[in-house]
Amino acid sequence: MAKKESFAVIGLGQFGSAICKALVRAGQEVMAIDVNEAVVNDFADLVMRAVIADAQDEDAMRELDLGHFDHVYISIGKHVETSIMATLIAKDLGVKDVVCRAENRNHARVLERIGADMVVRPEHDLAERLVFSQLHPSVLDYVRISKNVTLAEIEVNNPAFYDKTLDEMDFRNRYHVNVILCVDKDDQINQLPQGSDRIHQHDKLTVIGPIEAVGELNDLLQKK
Repeated sequence: MAKKESFAVIGLGQFGSAICKALVRAGQEVMAIDVNEAVVNDFADLVMRAVIADAQDEDAMRELDLGHFDHVYISIGKHVETSIMATLIAKDLGVKDVVCRAENRNHARVLERIGADMVVRPEHDLAERLVFSQLHPSVLDYVRISKNVTLAEIEVNNPAFYDKTLDEMDFRNRYHVNVILCVDKDDQINQLPQGSDRIHQHDKLTVIGPIEAVGELNDLLQKK
């Protein structure tokens, strides 16, 4: 089970509600905040604490001790001004990890500039994930780290890589990615692969690097 931490979720729309429920299922301590009394009441029996409050009211956020939460999710995407003010207040109160939902690219840029630690655009991110998966169907899993960098798990099916060491394949210089994890066909995990470790058929390599480089390496690893 994950370490128990404290989370505040501001805005209980579709995205905020999903975040709350996922955190509760993970056994985390959650405070849910929204200006809509009916919505807050729906969460009263689900989370540790459900509060009717305006995220633009700094005094109210201070009374809720927002600055002492480990993580704060601000999911007021459609109300851009409120989202921006809530983010500023959260950072001013000392929240170390503020995750914001953005409505569009410009909204995301503003949130990043005023201190949001992570900005998500659910519809946009889902669309990109879907397209990447369809263009590279053999990628087992991947996570977008930033605008240009991704973390992906790729299975080795190209005989040219079999029984070669990581040093021999020189992934960093030749393919512009770093291999950070290797799982063999028996699901044995090598968490700190060394240059002398050998690659075998059906090994699953977790790599990190530019999105285009990861896609090109994936295509190469699938050649038979």
